[in-house]
Amino acid sequence: MWARAEAGSGLPTPDREGWGLGALAFGLAFPSLLTLVYFVVLSEAARPVQQGVYVVGKALQFGLPVFLLLRRHPRPWSLAWPSGRGAALGVAFGLAVLVAGLALHHGVLVPHRVLDGAPAAAIRAKVLGFGVTGPWRFLALGAFYSLVHSAAEELYWRGFVFGGLREVCRPGRAALWSSAGFTAHHVILLSVFFGWGSPWTWALSFAVGLGGAFWAWLYQRSGSLVGPWLGHLLVDAAIFLIGWDLVR
Repeated sequence: MWARAEAGSGLPTPDREGWGLGALAFGLAFPSLLTLVYFVVLSEAARPVQQGVYVVGKALQFGLPVFLLLRRHPRPWSLAWPSGRGAALGVAFGLAVLVAGLALHHGVLVPHRVLDGAPAAAIRAKVLGFGVTGPWRFLALGAFYSLVHSAAEELYWRGFVFGGLREVCRPGRAALWSSAGFTAHHVILLSVFFGWGSPWTWALSFAVGLGGAFWAWLYQRSGSLVGPWLGHLLVDAAIFLIGWDLVR
C-alpha cells in the first residue's frame, strides 16, 4: 500500500544528513505556533500587526523548504516537473470533498443554524482582519488560497514534512505524524469559530487529518505533488464558497 514511488519521480526529499531531525521537528510544530499567535493571541491587535505577523510567519514557514532545497540543489530549475500521475485521483477526491462540504453546509449547518451567532461573527471578523471589505477582495483572497497557498502547503506538508519523515521511519508512520501536524493548526482555527468543546471542531479536524493522510498516500504512490495539490485546491475552493455564503 505504501510502496515507495519511483526514484526521481517527484521533488527530492530530505535525509538525516541533508535537512535533519531538527528541521523536521520545526516543520511539525511551527505552523501551529504561528496560528496560535496571529489567530488567537493577536486577535484583538490592529489589522497591520495581524497582517504583518501573518506575512512574516508564512514567509518563514514556506521559505524553509525552499532554502533547504536550494542548499541541496543549487539549480532547482533543472529538476524535472513532477509527473501527472495521480492527478485524476486528486481531482476526484477534491470534488468529492467539495460536494460533501456544500451538502453538509446547506443540508445540516444552515438548516440547524449551527453557524449562527458566534461562529459567523468570528468568521466575518477574521475576513475583515485580512482587509477584505468587498466581494472582489474576497474573490481574490479565495483565489490566492485555492491556487497558491494550497500549492505551498503541499510542498511544505507532503514534500518537506512527510518526505523527510519517511526517510527516518516507515511511510505509514510518516503519514500519521505529518497529518497530525497538518491537523493541529486546523484544530486551533476551528476552535476559534466553534469553540474547543464543540463536536464540530473535532469532527472537522478529524476530516482534515484524513485528507492529509490521503494526500500523503497519493504523493507516496504517484511520486508527484500535482495530484495532492489539485485535490487541496478544490477543498479550499469549497471552504471559500461556504465562507462567501456566510459573509456576503
